[in-house]
Amino acid sequence: MTELKAIDQAHWQERLTTVAKDTSVPGAVLGILRLREGQPDELIRCATGILNANTGRDVTLDSVFQIGSISKTWTATMIMQLAEEGKIGLDQPVKDLLPGFKLSTPDLTEHVTVRNLLNHTSGLDGDVFVDTGRGDDCLEKYMDVLADAVQIFPVEATWSYCNSGFSILGRIIEVVTGQVWDAAIKERLFAPLGLEHTCTLPEEAILFDTSVGHVVTPEGPQVAPVWSLMRNAGPAGLIDASVGDLCAFGRLHLTKGVAADGKRILSEESWEQMHAFSADVPEKYLLGGEWGLGVERFDWHGALVYGHDGNTIGQAAFLRYYPEGNLVVAMLTNDGSSHELYQTIYGEVFRELAGVEIQDRLVVPEDPVALDITPWLGVYERASVEITVAEGEDGPHFKAVQKGALAEIDASPPMDCLLKPVREGLWAVYLEDMKTDVPVWFYQLDSGERYVHFGGRATRQAV
Repeated sequence: MTELKAIDQAHWQERLTTVAKDTSVPGAVLGILRLREGQPDELIRCATGILNANTGRDVTLDSVFQIGSISKTWTATMIMQLAEEGKIGLDQPVKDLLPGFKLSTPDLTEHVTVRNLLNHTSGLDGDVFVDTGRGDDCLEKYMDVLADAVQIFPVEATWSYCNSGFSILGRIIEVVTGQVWDAAIKERLFAPLGLEHTCTLPEEAILFDTSVGHVVTPEGPQVAPVWSLMRNAGPAGLIDASVGDLCAFGRLHLTKGVAADGKRILSEESWEQMHAFSADVPEKYLLGGEWGLGVERFDWHGALVYGHDGNTIGQAAFLRYYPEGNLVVAMLTNDGSSHELYQTIYGEVFRELAGVEIQDRLVVPEDPVALDITPWLGVYERASVEITVAEGEDGPHFKAVQKGALAEIDASPPMDCLLKPVREGLWAVYLEDMKTDVPVWFYQLDSGERYVHFGGRATRQAV
């Protein structure tokens, strides 16, 4: 067997520092973990930049960042543990697990299962951001809020990213275990994995060297106006962790459920269920093209890579693990628009250490494609956004305005971008903060409803 060349920590430190500076990311940490047969794990960590533009505090190797929606994979892992224990069934209706559970339509209330929540096929509006307080009963109260949440498509009719569904999963964990979600995750994952720089609550995060989110402006990075989402979003996205601890969680899934000390935390059968194909994602290029149960599946030119991304207010996080290459790569940043940094660093790491090319970016044809936007003109709405597709003097435009609680805490300006045709059903808009074209998919269900799929969400055209 050919001996692996050691990972060059100095090289990756230089690359992280250089690319973060070139892409105006205030602060970032990178972790690369590789398993070696018969030898200790190989782990390198790199840090660059500042944690907080107001204080100038430097990022350190143990600095804690918000990992955002990577938290969903942690919540899904606990759900799989409970399924192993026979306390829940993946195809069990949620109403059977939560007494009094009621959503806005009989279809949702009667038919949504645990699996539908894990793979984002429930049809429930996924961005119902309503603050139900800081108390331990915040998830219980949030269930009452969801009784009025809109159904955006019939159960299992399509796929749409659903934060709300993971808050429901968090409540299921609470009811089944008798613990609040924050306590359950400490007992079931943080402690067994030996994590010392991971937490879920701001009063815990303040005890660490903790990052704040930033909005990058022409004058430089500015601290985001709000540090965190409301507590009831915890199971969907409020874990805070160091890059080393995130690599330890990635290692758990790299080894199909075994911690570094050899203790099995998740059965291999449960791991296989989590990572098997469960749903197709209409929107390709930015996300994994397929979904498992709380896990993204990436086809990188024939290599099957798993992981999840996370975006919160001014922070972005990335986790990938590749069992065939015994490799985990994690990166945490305090700029919500870190896609160019991710694309560059992950492209180089996977090429050099695993011989894998990451997925191609969306390419807009140089010669304009003749596509008719007319059927798709109109207004599309969800709880947190209103999208308008309209003709302009220079061509069709895609406009998006945030609504509700999310608009109050996120200072992002309204979006107005030219739609560029790519192929039937697929258009693109150029996002300046990401420095890339991103996909806008238009499609119609068999029942006749028209949807635009953008940012991972399916949004229905208003009649």
